[in-house]
Amino acid sequence: MATMRAGVVAPAFVEGGVVKGVSVRRVRIGRSCVWGSTRGFGSSVKLVQGKDGRAKGARADMSGPEGLPIMPPSHRIKAASVSAFQEFQNARANRYTKVKSSIMVLGLSIHTTPVEMREKLAVPEAEWPRAIDELSSQNHIEEAGVLSTCNRFEIYVVAVSWNRGVKEVTEWMSKTSGISVEDLMEHLFILRDQDATQHLFRVASGLDSLVLGEGQILAQVKQVLKVGQEVSGFGRNLTGLYKQAITAGKRVRTETNISAGAVSVSSAAVELAVMKLPPGGVSRVNVAIVGAGKMSKLLVKHLISKGCTRMIIVNRSEQRVLDLQEEFPDAKIVYEPLSEMLRCTGEADLVFTSTSSEVPLFMKENVETLSPASQASGGVRHFIDISVPRNVAACLSDLANTRVYNVDDLKEVVAANKEDRRRKAADAQVIIDDEIQNFEAWRDSLETVPTIKKLRSYAERVRQAELEKCLSKMPEDLTAKQKRSIEDLSRGIVNKLLHGPMQHLRSDGTDSKTVGETIENMHALERMFDLGSEVLVVETKAKAKK
Repeated sequence: MATMRAGVVAPAFVEGGVVKGVSVRRVRIGRSCVWGSTRGFGSSVKLVQGKDGRAKGARADMSGPEGLPIMPPSHRIKAASVSAFQEFQNARANRYTKVKSSIMVLGLSIHTTPVEMREKLAVPEAEWPRAIDELSSQNHIEEAGVLSTCNRFEIYVVAVSWNRGVKEVTEWMSKTSGISVEDLMEHLFILRDQDATQHLFRVASGLDSLVLGEGQILAQVKQVLKVGQEVSGFGRNLTGLYKQAITAGKRVRTETNISAGAVSVSSAAVELAVMKLPPGGVSRVNVAIVGAGKMSKLLVKHLISKGCTRMIIVNRSEQRVLDLQEEFPDAKIVYEPLSEMLRCTGEADLVFTSTSSEVPLFMKENVETLSPASQASGGVRHFIDISVPRNVAACLSDLANTRVYNVDDLKEVVAANKEDRRRKAADAQVIIDDEIQNFEAWRDSLETVPTIKKLRSYAERVRQAELEKCLSKMPEDLTAKQKRSIEDLSRGIVNKLLHGPMQHLRSDGTDSKTVGETIENMHALERMFDLGSEVLVVETKAKAKK
């Protein structure tokens, strides 16, 4: 069956192909094809594309029970029955299966999705913990993380069943955004295991950014890790994944010249303004910036480099503007409170917006009464909105002598030098592949954790049984101190005997050869001590509570 497995590229769909009345949709991200249909998850059909580009016919009907795609055989063990899964949930602290849980990413980015949809899904940083808790509480999801920026919205999860995990995440996305699952599937990309790992590493390295090599995305990935480490639902696997992604991002920027000449979203916005304004650019027009965060700071920096020496910054508080005045003493930066926003806009020819507001700040009825822009901008007022959700309503474009641009319009700026971008990306990919191997080796080393616990559980059960036998043959007048000494002796013997095997079951994952040997040792110990039938104490207690 042509299922989508880890590290294997799914056969390409024929866009718009129809089989049994199902319209197939395809989104290609990197080496992976994302599949879906106009019916959501039910009746998804794969069509294989021949060398001539024509459909060769359906290879597999992926629809299964409950409208879900059929699970790969290697994953069927994970959902054998509802009762088995409930037992599994009760022993959550010691979850393990014969097949590792899948790491998946489901997301939408500027490459595949218009800003109108991305802004509905955007989750502010303050809400990330809530989103993680809600996602990780789903039945088939162990861990969850949210990466939400102006250019992308991505959810990373560790799922015990990848197809049911996909269903739960997409339903959560639909519920929180108000977008139907069918509409989401038109734009959603889904990657799992090594493909998901590679995607995050490319994101952290700036290879998946609209602006190749831009540095802000690495800081955003770091922030996801920082927030996630304070939330229980952001577990060990995602912590390791994000740490390795940050390492990859740092190495790419240090060992290649990918950041040389790279621009940020803010600098691309300034370049767009220069392209749209009459000769003389930003140095001749009246400029206003709404917001004083990191993006606005970069706007100020790049506006000054283009010859703009005076600008008004409208912000809720004054302190950040004072900091900018101190950092850029050669420019005249004027602070205005948010209550003066419309007045300042009426005096400006070029308005940049970069705030965290979840509702538009500029509506048609507010702007249409403003005085016209000056002749320095040709009488046209330009709004460049780099916020997601957007700060400027799209309907402003209907007004005469008003132009509105958002982050999707920045593609025009970065379309040049495609060949140079490809060459730099190829150099970075070598580093990313190396870091993927390191992460996979580390994750493989985690497989020994259940064996370590089972071996200790087995040894403890034997120790307690033999201790009880011993004490039953001892005089009844043994003091508590004597009994404690005998118990300490039994513990000491067990710990000494376990020391060697435990050392051979531990690996930090940095050496693939060492990891391989550790896995071999794990299997050998499981056979020797028949650990396959050993039940952890915590599982026994969980079952006893039913």
